[in-house]
Formats: sequence, C-alpha cells, structure tokens
Amino acid sequence: MTRWLLVAAAVAGTVGFVGSGSAAPRVTACRPTPSQGAGPFQSNHAPAPRRSRIGRGHVLTGLVLRYPDCARVSGAVVELWQESPNGRYDRRGHASVVTSRTGTFRFEGPVPPSDFGRPHIHVRVSGGEYEEVVTTYVLAPGARSGRITIVLVSGL
Repeated sequence: MTRWLLVAAAVAGTVGFVGSGSAAPRVTACRPTPSQGAGPFQSNHAPAPRRSRIGRGHVLTGLVLRYPDCARVSGAVVELWQESPNGRYDRRGHASVVTSRTGTFRFEGPVPPSDFGRPHIHVRVSGGEYEEVVTTYVLAPGARSGRITIVLVSGL
C-alpha cells in the first residue's frame, strides 16, 4: 500500500494530513486561524441566505477544524460574501452553508470582480462554543476552484 503525505496550506497556518490507501486522512497538526476583522460583515445586513451556490465559475471547498486537537467541526456556520458584478456587497453575493459531519463545506459562485485588487471572498465562521473567525480567501489568477482550512479556538 502506498503511503502519501499531503500538506495543505491554510490562510492561518499549515495542516498536515497523513493517510494510506483509501483510509480517511488524519490531521496531524494545526494552528488557529487569526481573525482579520469584520470586513463587509460589520455593516447591518440581513442574515445570509442558506445556499451553497450563487452562480457558476468558481468552487470553494473548505474544512473547519478546532484547536488544539485538530478535530473536525460539524455544524459550524460558514458565511461567504463576495462582490456582486456591480462591485457592491449585496444579497446576490451573500450566502451561508453549514459544515457536514466531517467538517467540510462547498460553495459555488461566479468569479468575483477584481476592480480593486485580486478577486476574493470574505469568509466568516461561527460555531457554538468557538470564537468567530473572519478571513479572506483570495483566488489564484484564473482559478476555477480552491480550498481553505479554518481552525477555530474554543471561546470557553
């Protein structure tokens, strides 16, 4: 059986996965994701509609873990917000998903406009006993898909 090692760079740090064959990956190390402030979430907008797709063009998949044991967090709310084609943060670019029992999520939308720098998606993650994290996923030039790992810290 061939063993493999995959290291996924996250916005906040590095998460290593070790596995063999068809066995599920096991997380070996993680660091908390630093929050980057409120971004567009600071304004008083209506809650994000629960939907995993707002268009087509780019698919973002993610994994939510907890610090320090790197266990997967199910039931976390992942709110995503990107500029609409008109360059505004409005309801068209706003969505939320809930992580699966394995801590994963999937979001699909159009490639955000890049009027002011690189195309990006704002991500806010909250989950029960964990401190809220707000970060920004920046799309690689020409990317049709991407991945993000967010590591939460207990607020207790």
